[in-house]
Amino acid sequence: MNEVTKNTKDQVRKNKVESYDIARSDETLDLAKDLAKFIKENKLSTSVQGKDYVNVEGWQYAGSRLGIVPIVDHVINVSTETEIKYQAKVTLFDLRSGHTVGAGFAICSNKESGKKFYQEFAIMSMAQTRAIGKAYRNILAWIIRAAGYEPTPAEEMEYGGNSTDAKVSANAVTPAAAPAAQPAAMKAVPAEPVAPAAEAPATTAVAYATAPQKEEIIRLLNHPVITRQEKTKMLLNINRLDEERATQAIAKLKKAIDDRENGESAAA
Repeated sequence: MNEVTKNTKDQVRKNKVESYDIARSDETLDLAKDLAKFIKENKLSTSVQGKDYVNVEGWQYAGSRLGIVPIVDHVINVSTETEIKYQAKVTLFDLRSGHTVGAGFAICSNKESGKKFYQEFAIMSMAQTRAIGKAYRNILAWIIRAAGYEPTPAEEMEYGGNSTDAKVSANAVTPAAAPAAQPAAMKAVPAEPVAPAAEAPATTAVAYATAPQKEEIIRLLNHPVITRQEKTKMLLNINRLDEERATQAIAKLKKAIDDRENGESAAA
């Protein structure tokens, strides 16, 4: 009886941890405290001009504790002959309700300050990362603020403060005429993307996990026999999976579920 009681209490405690309700301030404030500790212990923040901004992994952790996970809808190549540029859209999926609860758009370009030498896959990846942070920011900013951090994803700060980029551009075009300042600032860039463009064929060979694969992974993760730790770990990495790894993840989850269900049946 004692063992049964202990298991029951453990299950109740587990359910409480996993059932934070964004509409209830008392529960989300408890989450904010846990979030602050998690971010600090795992060094998931970046300091910009004396203020701390949470990295996308911290936003993903907050979302996963609420049962809200990101799904990358698309990453579109909007590059030109002189610029590598990608746009990404991410939607947020609520595991409990089965509905979309938010979305975020973002772009990344090799014309941004500090990204002149980025390869194409890195530009594409950053657009996706920023979109994830933006989507979470749209619905969870106040929780991040309650945790003691700035309510803007750290990845946005790389381009959100365009004043820095503007200063770099202004310095680069001092000899040029003022009306042509912005185009002139980029005149030296076309020669730089040549290397990334040459590697584009290798980039196209990378096929990220499809939306149906991600939805299947999320469905399997929502199975009762999958632990919270397993769920959190997978959700934090779901958008980094390629199609092959996603297929393997689905197979492993199915096997784990079958093994655990069969084990419970045998024990019964």
